[in-house]
Amino acid sequence: MTLTIASMLSLSGTATATTTAPPVKHPKLIANPLYEAGALPATTCEEPPVKRNDRKSGRAYVNAVIACLESTWEQHLTTAGLPFSKVKVRYVSKLPKTYCGTRETDKEDSTARYCGDTGELVFQLGKDWLDDPSDLWLFNTVTYMYGFHVLKLVGIDDAFAAVPSSGKAEGRELTRRESLQNDCFTAAFLKSVWPLKGRTTKDWTYLLSMLEGDAPGEVRWYGKRANIVAWYKRGFATGDPGSCNTWTAPSSKVA
Repeated sequence: MTLTIASMLSLSGTATATTTAPPVKHPKLIANPLYEAGALPATTCEEPPVKRNDRKSGRAYVNAVIACLESTWEQHLTTAGLPFSKVKVRYVSKLPKTYCGTRETDKEDSTARYCGDTGELVFQLGKDWLDDPSDLWLFNTVTYMYGFHVLKLVGIDDAFAAVPSSGKAEGRELTRRESLQNDCFTAAFLKSVWPLKGRTTKDWTYLLSMLEGDAPGEVRWYGKRANIVAWYKRGFATGDPGSCNTWTAPSSKVA
């Protein structure tokens, strides 16, 4: 199963690509106050049932997960003295050809986008995500997409956009650092509400088996599967967004 997701990312620099990016120095990336806030508060989150290929129950499920995310992150960020605002959620039957200033070209029937300019999450729920909604895939998808809202709130996304790169390879490494940090945030949140009612370790293990990295020959936006799984495991082990600082990690850990 492929997760078709994106935030409205911006890259700078079009010079000749290099293999390794120089160390990131922006303080909002390498020493963000979020890293000192500790583990996410342990809370309870209920998963409502989702009927197969039923968009109405799928939307209700997404809304419930968003409510859990908002409750946890609002408590965590405000306690740490960091800004918080609720995310806007919209559902569409077909993602507009242009969204948040970016030309849309995906052909998948299920996708999601976050627009940092408006603080909005848009979901297009189709058969790909609703044909077998019994696993943690949809929970994972919603949590990952919400993570872009967190990155925006704490200044990481804006700092990422401001960091210059001298070529495509450097720009893509920076993008992978943000995506992998969000992977780690996703798992940290799951840890904070674990165990979910009716779920076992098998569900977590199965979710890890579903994760996919950039395929050989593809542009490397998300990272190798091994690195994605490693950051997921780190977030789940600690439940602490502070363990998710990909910006100081060596290039090999974000390849």
